[in-house]
Amino acid sequence: MIPSTATIALVLAVLSLAQYAFLATAAGPRVIIVGAGMSGISAGKRLSEAGITDLLILEATDHVGGRMHKQNFAGINVEVGANWVEGVNGGKMNPIWPIVNSTLKLRNFRSDFDYLAQNVYKENGGLYDQDYVQKRLDQADKAEESGKKLSGTLPASGSNDMSILAMQRLYDHQPNGPEMPVDMALDYYKFDYELAEPPRVSSMQNCVPLPTFSDFGDDTYFVADQRGYESVVYHLAGQYLKTDKSGKIVDPRLKLNKVVREISYSPNGVTVKTEDNSVYQADYVMVSASLGVLQSDLIQFKPQLPAWKVVAIYKFDMAVYTKIFVKFPKKFWPEGKGREFFLYASSRRGYYVVWQEFEKQYPDANVLLVTVTDEESRRIEQQSDNQTKAEIMEVLRKMFPGKDVPDATDILVPRWWSDRFYKGTFSNWPIGVSRYEYDQLRAPVGRVYFTGEHTSEHYNGYVHGAYLAGIDSAEILINCAQKKMCKYHVQGKYD
Repeated sequence: MIPSTATIALVLAVLSLAQYAFLATAAGPRVIIVGAGMSGISAGKRLSEAGITDLLILEATDHVGGRMHKQNFAGINVEVGANWVEGVNGGKMNPIWPIVNSTLKLRNFRSDFDYLAQNVYKENGGLYDQDYVQKRLDQADKAEESGKKLSGTLPASGSNDMSILAMQRLYDHQPNGPEMPVDMALDYYKFDYELAEPPRVSSMQNCVPLPTFSDFGDDTYFVADQRGYESVVYHLAGQYLKTDKSGKIVDPRLKLNKVVREISYSPNGVTVKTEDNSVYQADYVMVSASLGVLQSDLIQFKPQLPAWKVVAIYKFDMAVYTKIFVKFPKKFWPEGKGREFFLYASSRRGYYVVWQEFEKQYPDANVLLVTVTDEESRRIEQQSDNQTKAEIMEVLRKMFPGKDVPDATDILVPRWWSDRFYKGTFSNWPIGVSRYEYDQLRAPVGRVYFTGEHTSEHYNGYVHGAYLAGIDSAEILINCAQKKMCKYHVQGKYD
């Protein structure tokens, strides 16, 4: 039967209405999000909640999660990036904690550092006297407490800020900071182990005290779940991206292995080009690439970002924090209550200082974790894993001279600094950077918006900081796209 002209017209009208209805439901601006780490996924979720659902997420790697990433090592999944929920059991609720502990029920363990004084090893073996170490630790804590009080009296502009080292000179009366091996080890544990950079670099006003612990509590919980800490990011993504029955994201709005190389922007929109020569257009772009990537030449902006933006990007530090996992055929280190963390007091500051054993987290795995940062991280990334293994074996045999210390059978050395998609692990506030530069770092440039842990006003460097930054940056975009409130106010440096 041949349809009549009237029937054809009716069908076309219905199709037209259907198409109009589809466009109505997809109404709103098109937004490209660069990066599917915590901030990018968090920003996408907030945009979706506000009705901005025409999204495209371009991720350079083959997975979601960014610097929250598990890797199989010695038969277990370990976290090569973020590992702790930091800031728990305080006055405010850390937004990551209920997702980890209640919603997903990821295996986690409170990290107990209270016994550290009994676990500090001399450079050539044997333990320091516990009371002696505790006195040195108390002295360092006292100087830090004085620094906290001083921080509270300084103007918010940062005009009177000083380095943590200057604070130590002021209250500890050590002109060069801690110099004895035991003091250097304790100093490294207190600051470098948290900030990934030494006290001579880090801002006292922004780091003493750390808002993460002042706001959310002093407790930290180590996530040791075979599903991976990245499950939190997948959980958030699954609230607005389509998934299959297994939880795998199958939404076409997420594209993996898409390396963004160029972002062109004008008053009319943005164009994003990827390494495979794909071209995508949108009304806005949200860049959640790491600070290290922004400081590199991976992504070219056309036109170039204004000078004030470039200067702000380069003023902040992209620190390097390297967690080295080492597998042994048997255990030779102490176990039991209070033995999880131990320090090596080398005369060379930062040389394989902080160690962790996994009696509770990974029973019978025979794995140790040693953390290095900053220049040691960069040095180690440039040498072979065999060389790193040899250095670690030398240190362990010095620490335990009376033990049968077997050769390590495997080693995992993450290389965040060398990875062009990250160029480091997390940002740090150096001396001389204030809220003014932070506002500039977070500020949009035309239709280009920025997010990431480095744009978190109080919690840079942390998972919850990345999560909250995604929400905050999305709100800035929503205000412009939906409310036409596009002017972003940067308060004067000395206001």
